[in-house]
Amino acid sequence: MQGEENFDFVVIGAGSSGCVLANRLSEDGKSRVALLEAGPKDTNPWIHVPIGYGKTMWNDRLNWRFHTEPEPTMGDRRIYWPRGRVLGGCSSINGLIVIRGQQEDYDGWAAQGATGWGFEDVLPYFRKLEDNPAFADDPLHGTDGPVRVSSIPRKHELIEVIKEAGRKLGVPETADFNGARQEGVGYYQLTTRNGFRMSAAKAYLSPAKGRANLSILTDTQARRVLFENGRAVGVEVSVGGRVKVIRARRGVVLSAGAVQSPHLLMLSGIGPAEHLKANGIGVHVDSPGVGGNLQDHLQLRLLYRCTKPITTNDALNSLFGRLKMGLEYLLFRGGPLAIGINQGGLFTRVLPESKTPDIQFHIGTLSADMAGGKVHDYSGFTLSVCQLRPESKGWVRLGSGDPLAPPKITANYLAADTDRRCAVAAMKFARKLAATEPLKSYVAEEKLPGPGVTDDEGLLAFAREYGATIFHPAGTCRMGPDDDRDAVVDPRLRVRGVDGLWVVDCSVMPSLVSGNTNIPAIMIGEKAADMIREDAMNNRNGRDNAPNQINDGRTQQWLGKRELQVAS
Repeated sequence: MQGEENFDFVVIGAGSSGCVLANRLSEDGKSRVALLEAGPKDTNPWIHVPIGYGKTMWNDRLNWRFHTEPEPTMGDRRIYWPRGRVLGGCSSINGLIVIRGQQEDYDGWAAQGATGWGFEDVLPYFRKLEDNPAFADDPLHGTDGPVRVSSIPRKHELIEVIKEAGRKLGVPETADFNGARQEGVGYYQLTTRNGFRMSAAKAYLSPAKGRANLSILTDTQARRVLFENGRAVGVEVSVGGRVKVIRARRGVVLSAGAVQSPHLLMLSGIGPAEHLKANGIGVHVDSPGVGGNLQDHLQLRLLYRCTKPITTNDALNSLFGRLKMGLEYLLFRGGPLAIGINQGGLFTRVLPESKTPDIQFHIGTLSADMAGGKVHDYSGFTLSVCQLRPESKGWVRLGSGDPLAPPKITANYLAADTDRRCAVAAMKFARKLAATEPLKSYVAEEKLPGPGVTDDEGLLAFAREYGATIFHPAGTCRMGPDDDRDAVVDPRLRVRGVDGLWVVDCSVMPSLVSGNTNIPAIMIGEKAADMIREDAMNNRNGRDNAPNQINDGRTQQWLGKRELQVAS
């Protein structure tokens, strides 16, 4: 063990939530904050070009490149799970899509005992993080936040015909999936600014890097949290082949994500007691919920050959097309390179019991064997569909007691009957969409699942053989009330059984939100920063669940409008 450094706060993980915390906890100019990131700085140029997602998805310097354990519910396949390993975390390698989820998601959290996390409580933080000039007059949106949200600047012929087909099936057109109603078909909003990716690192770390009280430590992997007298006092890390200690006077925050936050808790002696003992780790807190409750969106990708050479495949497979795309981006920061993989979205209901949208489409104007892979040599497009609120639960466990060994992940997709019914219904809806004019005229052939798959059993078999993560794991350190033994953290995100330790990332979600998780993770970081400052500055070690709330006039304006709508 060589050397020690001392800070007020140590934040583990420079992802979507951790970057927020590093900025907010250091903005007083006094609190010394260390942000630890196992990966490198975000200097790789493919990070910043939106379509570079296809490159970063497989780069082991920027990506943990996990695989699940063999999945019995998926034909014993080991499913590839990319996770960000770079400043910005997954926000530096994701698909850039801006989705908050549904109001009912957050009200559901509050109903489960996550006091202070209802939609009225989190809306001010969504607004606080956002710089969305296209919706400046909408009280649901913000214009002063660090995260630029951009609308796709030009229409694509394929998305336009999909919108028309959707309308014929009763799905309304929408310009804003984050508006008063999520249901609809239209273009996604993206985390981009002037043709570049707006990662959490770009939004929160770039303006804070000059602060003398903030240290951003890359290539520094956390091994375990250290405790003294029941309080987190530091982190043991590996850096440059050495092991050292970074001490924290006020506390430690785990923001390592839904895979590695529970992994680090278990390496630190907080988790299911028998599992810790079996891996040679002393039990600091017997917390049976650590690593459980794993939820993820399973994507099912239907691939089509297009009748017209208008897809991104056509551009990428042509020298002239590649030159045109490159010049358009270099000269104007526009074109396909500035947009990313998926341009269009569709949210609707396919199960009779669903009261709100239960499936989401990621509509890509290209096709490939796997997300981020090499495009096909034909004109192709993708209708990727996922169930929004899966009931199947998986788990994260230790691979061994070695802190540098990868965790074991079991996603347990399609274990629940509801999930299997939804998967089949979702693919049937996708096929119905493709068979509806005007989209029908653009479909030359369904490549996958293919015309040979005609019944429910065949569709479910396709889902088991080809289904993949859409990169939204959550729930493995879920928050909940004090009488819930499986709740790892309280509603103020404090780890139960110890002091001075918080978890702040998607792992605290009691249930997965209905959509992409990057923006909710940033929201969680914003809200947590306020709570951590309150708790730490007041030296509050009690277990009260006083909610943290901020009120802005625009939130109250929206709530007033909603009440009028309900009354009418």
